[in-house]
Amino acid sequence: MEKHSLKTIAKKLGISVATVSKALNDYNDISAVTKQRVKDLAQELNFIPDSVAKSLRAKQSKIIGFIAPDLMHHFYFNVLSGVLKVAQEKGYFVVVASSEDVMDNEIRHLRSFENKRVDGILLALSDNTLEYSHVNRVVQNEIPLVLYDKVSKTVKCSKVVINDRKAAQLATQHLIDLGCKKIAEVRGYFNALTAIDRFIGYKNALRENGMTYNRKIVFDGNGPSINDGMQVADRIFEQKNEIDGVICHNDLLAIGIIIRLNELGVKIPEEIAILGFSDSPYTKISQPSLTTVKQNGHEIGLKACEILIEEIEAKVNKKSFKTKTIEIPIELIIRKSTHKPIN
Repeated sequence: MEKHSLKTIAKKLGISVATVSKALNDYNDISAVTKQRVKDLAQELNFIPDSVAKSLRAKQSKIIGFIAPDLMHHFYFNVLSGVLKVAQEKGYFVVVASSEDVMDNEIRHLRSFENKRVDGILLALSDNTLEYSHVNRVVQNEIPLVLYDKVSKTVKCSKVVINDRKAAQLATQHLIDLGCKKIAEVRGYFNALTAIDRFIGYKNALRENGMTYNRKIVFDGNGPSINDGMQVADRIFEQKNEIDGVICHNDLLAIGIIIRLNELGVKIPEEIAILGFSDSPYTKISQPSLTTVKQNGHEIGLKACEILIEEIEAKVNKKSFKTKTIEIPIELIIRKSTHKPIN
């Protein structure tokens, strides 16, 4: 296929290359008639502007880097859907990467995005990220950065989060209101700020209701999977007389616990009520269906991308930008795993 250029259009219409360029970009000093003639011919010739050259002249790549700990997880898929919606509306492309919850992968992806000169980066930290020099380097290099979901207070950039302490306290209070008096907590990796804040929220709810914190019924899962939950369930079963409610840091752990406790003959929620975190699609089909704290991943993605593009465009236009933290509301979705009052 013949490749047509601005010169081709200019020659065919008997006008200058500069006029063609201005017409395609809707400059006000070009008449409506000329604009239409140029655009009609460009369409007829299947002319595609050299967007790469245009981006270089504007010192923009129009590319955003997106890093998630696990792209197969429904929550991060929902976040990405929000990001893509805003990016498409604003004329940006999104390059997607997964750290697989490994800090070294996170470092490698950030370096790759820096080398590719992306305009900005959206990042949820891995659960195994223990220090943040690689993230702070991005900020120091004046690359717009927004942290979402899993963040660090030590990184001076914009953030989009939920209130994890409030969410965990709300969830624990729900079990207390049902009559639960011996509430266990099951958490995944405890390095992330989200896990720490959820633990604090859990303890706050116990304290405010005059209940004693019992370290023996706080369980550390090896990971966030259904299989991990099933393994934790065996430990819960060993202490089932000491537990009448369980709050989990994610839905997959909770569903794994439900599956295994069902196998062991424990009645849910009559003997042990169980509550998860995230509102994954599996929560509706587990037996019984799972009560959970809903995180709106799509809304998190929308807001994170909006803030990032705002910062990118402020930088391009040499305007000041003040970092901000946006908190997305959460919702407790009550289903059958906590539906009946505990006697």
